Amino acid sequence: MKTLVACGALALASVLPLPVHAHRAWILPSATVLSGNEPWVTVDAAVSTDVFHADHNPMRLDGLIITAPDGARVAAENASTGKFRSSFDLKLLQKGTYKLAVVNDTLSAAYKLNGETRRWRGTAEALAKEVPAEAQELRVTRSQSRGETFVTSGTPSARVLQPTGVALELVPITHPNDLVAGQAATFAFVLDGKPAAGLPVTVIPGGIRYRDRLEDVRLTTDAQGRFTVRWPAAGMYWLNANHGESGMEAAGSAAQPARRASYSATLEVLPP
Repeated sequence: MKTLVACGALALASVLPLPVHAHRAWILPSATVLSGNEPWVTVDAAVSTDVFHADHNPMRLDGLIITAPDGARVAAENASTGKFRSSFDLKLLQKGTYKLAVVNDTLSAAYKLNGETRRWRGTAEALAKEVPAEAQELRVTRSQSRGETFVTSGTPSARVLQPTGVALELVPITHPNDLVAGQAATFAFVLDGKPAAGLPVTVIPGGIRYRDRLEDVRLTTDAQGRFTVRWPAAGMYWLNANHGESGMEAAGSAAQPARRASYSATLEVLPP
C-alpha cells in the first residue's frame, strides 16, 4: 500500500478505512497541463462518496468562475448538469494558467413557529424577507465554499494564484501545475486573506473506488498557514480543508451568523 509522505509542522499521516458516509465536492479537469495553439479541456464537477467517481449529486455551476491568465473572466462552453455530475468545456485561448472555481456563499436557518421546527436556506438578502419576524429560537449559519482546479496552456503563470481575500483560499507556493511524483510541494491557506494557522488539511489520492483503503494524509498548517506534501505517485489528488463548525448546533444569530468556510482542490501530479 502506498501512503502519502507529509512534511512540515505537525504533519501526521494516517491510513484509514474508507468512511461510507463521507461526501466530497470536486472539480475534475481532463488534463491540467496542455500544449498546442488553442487546446480544450473538459471538466466534470460533482459531490460524491468516492473522490472523482460521480455517484451522488452533481455540483451546481451557478457559482462557476473561470479566470484567464490575464485576470479576465472567461465563460464555460457546453455546460450541462445531469443526474450525478455537471460538465463543461473550456477553450484555452491564452497561454498561461487558468483558475477554475465554483464559489458559494449561503445562509442556513432553523427556527420554531407555532411549535413546529422549520428550516430555511438562501441568500443574506432573502433572510429578512422569508423568515417570519415572529420566528422563535432562530439560529443562523453562514456557509462559504470554494472548489478549485488549475489548468495551464504552455508555460505556467502566477497571476490567478493570488487570493481574493474572501473566505478560505489556497495560496500555492509551489505552482499547482508543476507537481511531480517524488517531489515536495508547499502551499498555504488563508482565511479572509490572513494566514490560517493550525488548520487541518486532508489530501486523498484518486482511485479510491478500486482500493479498500482511503490512503489519506492529514496535515496541520503552521503559523504562516503553510504545509508541505511529498507526492508518492503520479495521478489526481483531492485536497480539502474546513474552518468553523458545521450543523445548526453551531448556529449564531441573524445579526451574527455562525460561520463555516470550506475549500477543496483537484491537483494533478505528473510522473518525474
